[in-house]
Amino acid sequence: MTAPLALRTARIWPWLAWALAIIALDQITKQWILDVYQLGDWTPITGFFNIVRAHNTGAAFSFLADGSGWQRWLFVGIGVVATLLIVWQLRKHPGDKLFCFALSSILGGAIGNVVDRLQHGYVVDFLDFYWGSSHFPAFNVADVGISVGAACLILDEILRSRRAKRGV
Repeated sequence: MTAPLALRTARIWPWLAWALAIIALDQITKQWILDVYQLGDWTPITGFFNIVRAHNTGAAFSFLADGSGWQRWLFVGIGVVATLLIVWQLRKHPGDKLFCFALSSILGGAIGNVVDRLQHGYVVDFLDFYWGSSHFPAFNVADVGISVGAACLILDEILRSRRAKRGV
């Protein structure tokens, strides 16, 4: 039997709080980068990691970054649709902890990057990992939320599949 809507809605608040924590940490770190660094500035931290200031008008790995500006609104639209779908899924499955952790991590990351696109027209990236002269594309806290969430979704599906095979 499905729990009443009011109870299911109340049970998603911890997940929304987690998403809000990711958004807050993401925006605080990005604002610090904007206040301290000029575009292209960088500070070496270790032999494989820099703090940089980079602007990304595209998606992951700068996909579509060379567009004429239309991609900003495409990615904002995708973020809004993803937000609605994620909140719907959180309301539908509030007790599935790994699933909800994954979705709320993705939600926080998606909203963090949408805020950037609306505010600046680009996403502020600042975490730069490299090996020798090969640099992984710079990213930010929102991207970490999205990536961790995606990995947890995969893990959740693997675990769900194993439980189904065992009949649990």
